[in-house]
Amino acid sequence: MPRNTLRLAIALSLLAVPALSACGGSSAASDEKSVTVYSADGLKGENGDGWYDQVFKDFEKETGINVKYVEGGSGEMVQRTLREKSNPQADVLVTLPPFIQQADGKGLLQKYAPQGVDQVGGADKAADGTWTTVVNNYFGFVYNKKELKQAPATWEELLDARYGNKLQYSTPGVAGDGTAVLIKAIHDFGGKDAALAHLKKLQANNVGPAASTGKLAPKVDKGELLVANGDVQMNFAQAKTMPNLGIWFPARAGGKPTTFALPYAAGLVTKAPHSENGRKLLDHLLSRKAQEQVSTIGGGFAARQDVKSTDANAIALTRLMDGVEVFEPDWNDIGQNLTSYVDAWKSATGS
Repeated sequence: MPRNTLRLAIALSLLAVPALSACGGSSAASDEKSVTVYSADGLKGENGDGWYDQVFKDFEKETGINVKYVEGGSGEMVQRTLREKSNPQADVLVTLPPFIQQADGKGLLQKYAPQGVDQVGGADKAADGTWTTVVNNYFGFVYNKKELKQAPATWEELLDARYGNKLQYSTPGVAGDGTAVLIKAIHDFGGKDAALAHLKKLQANNVGPAASTGKLAPKVDKGELLVANGDVQMNFAQAKTMPNLGIWFPARAGGKPTTFALPYAAGLVTKAPHSENGRKLLDHLLSRKAQEQVSTIGGGFAARQDVKSTDANAIALTRLMDGVEVFEPDWNDIGQNLTSYVDAWKSATGS
């Protein structure tokens, strides 16, 4: 190919795909032996030792299909998929609530029932068959065990001056875990107004916005932060290589620590360029082998009800959740009013 023609081809290919500074960013090329996954962060290991690393490796070995992986915040991944709606680049979208419901509502997901989905609980999959949980998970916070003798027990403690510029949470509306901060605060404080009043006060200690929750844990481990938000699966997995990381669940003063399920849910993208490969990958993610690896490798909770994990990680996770009250958010309300909730948060915090 002449040099000028080659340059033109490269330039056109770059213009065709928006840049994304995420891990493994790549467009879905015409390669029929590939599948592109857009995913919220948390399931891929820092050192190639995460659940995604293993299941993608197994999938590629078994099928010969190459997995192309793009990672970012939950909201970011949905917005990217939405921008590409007329020319989809992703085959599979994996994100947290309420963003998976948001993606469904915007027509970004097509119906597909992966093998094994009958073993996933009704609350963990879409009634219309457009998405299913692949890894169960719970919202939580992390703290530095070296600098703090014990985790701060309550939301109110986080207002203390010792947490000035040592506290950070990912941005609601952009990151799934960041949105979870807002959801949990509304529950714990008994309503939106009381929650926003507290988060407004908390802003004095907050370092500032963060698009990705996964990047906060390393800062906590190093002592750059004392407290940050996260989720149980991601932080439990990170703790393997981050010895100062501790997981905790804030309570309202005088109340019990609380959390809620925050699963990784996957769906087949509408008009996906490699739909058949996407279906095969979804089947693999819900296979017994992959689901048994959720706790042993990923540090999470299996989505399939017929997979009963008894490994050391599963036992430790059960103990971690002991005494924590699990509530169920009204995802329909959150999905319908997410924009107004996030706007109210921005107004209250000046973000």
